[in-house]
Amino acid sequence: MVSASIINMSKRLHHIMATICILIGMGVLVGCKYKLKPFDEVESDTLIVKIHRYDRMESLFLTTGDFSALQQMSTDYPNETRTLIEKILHIGKVDDPEINNKLLAFYQDSTLQAIITEAELQYANVDDLNRQLTDAFHTLKSWIPNFKVPLIYTQICALDQSIVVGDESVGICLDKYLGEKYPLYAKYYDSEQRKMMKREYIVPDFICFYLLSLYPPPLPHETSQNEMDIHMGKAQWLVNKVMGKHMFKSIYIEKVGAYMAKHPHTSVDQLMKSNGLPIMDN
Repeated sequence: MVSASIINMSKRLHHIMATICILIGMGVLVGCKYKLKPFDEVESDTLIVKIHRYDRMESLFLTTGDFSALQQMSTDYPNETRTLIEKILHIGKVDDPEINNKLLAFYQDSTLQAIITEAELQYANVDDLNRQLTDAFHTLKSWIPNFKVPLIYTQICALDQSIVVGDESVGICLDKYLGEKYPLYAKYYDSEQRKMMKREYIVPDFICFYLLSLYPPPLPHETSQNEMDIHMGKAQWLVNKVMGKHMFKSIYIEKVGAYMAKHPHTSVDQLMKSNGLPIMDN
């Protein structure tokens, strides 16, 4: 019999794949500018990844109404601000004369204010995440040709997303990583989901979604659910290898591991671009 944990993981995989396809359709996965050099223009042994604290400007505006903070958000991170307003929160167009007031009003809900405060407290320091991301990009650069580092920033997304991927930027939504015991989560998420809503899953989720932006999953109308699950299994298997631990578990990840053990000369790039079905035959 299939265990409950595998069933729950399968459900989560289906949800993630559906979310990715929706984001692609919305255009969330395209259109952001670089604010850092591409990875391949930086010596790999000197690369240091540093997260941009967009969330601090966001929090300052949303808790105090300081419009200078909003101006800094719009000036320094115009595409990220547009994505937040138009494609994540769906509260209007960024050039709407009233959008500043709409954004501020949206976050005045007492629950969202509590989330902002908690995120500020838990993520006052992100040095550990910077180190993990630096190590991850060093490893991925050695495995994947022309691998680049995007702009990486933190934000508060009102529980709408976990990781938001643009063409050349990736946003980490801190409000989705406040810990599996965070009281609010119990109202909206089951126990299996809450296990992954903690700090240690930020970098694995980041790597997974970024890889899926570079190697997009097949669209639902073009392939079977099984092939989509295999594609996710490839990305999550690779995340486990990068992290050096089993952050994700599923029958698809096990199949990918078995396939790679039998085909040790298969590159990561070849694996992610290959048709998923042969893997299930191993």
